[in-house]
Amino acid sequence: MNAKTMEGLVGAKTNMDLLNSPFRVYKEARRRGDTATMDRAMGYVAEFSDKADEYKEVADRGMKEDAEEAREKAKSEREEAIQKRREEREKLEERIEESRNKNKETDILEVSEEGRGLLKENGVADSNASDNINLDNTVSHSTKTGKEPVIYTKAGEVSQPEQTVNISISV
Repeated sequence: MNAKTMEGLVGAKTNMDLLNSPFRVYKEARRRGDTATMDRAMGYVAEFSDKADEYKEVADRGMKEDAEEAREKAKSEREEAIQKRREEREKLEERIEESRNKNKETDILEVSEEGRGLLKENGVADSNASDNINLDNTVSHSTKTGKEPVIYTKAGEVSQPEQTVNISISV
């Protein structure tokens, strides 16, 4: 709560409480018929009432300032939240782009003379060794032993080949 708001509320309450005493004097003077005391008491009542109104205006200004500060604070919090979401989205986009770039990178496999000799011994024909490298960063190796070809991923795990399904619909 703003200091002006507190000052206004306390001042208005105090002056309204102080207003009760001269008003009580006014009522007693009226019963007695003392017009001079009545006029003087009403002067005090009016004075305290005016001060209470002034303090009410101070409290209103303080509440407007409080409301403005609250709006500015809410606005700054929204802007911070928006900025945070933008940064998170940029980081996510960077990660997505990075993963896309990793998938586009290719690995080159060179087989040494010793490796070629071992391939020939195992019955694999040497066809420039790069024929066994796929474009999707996997290495396949097939042998003449009748085994199914195996595809290895970048992580070194065996990947199952995708099987195509032929569906025919006749109407």
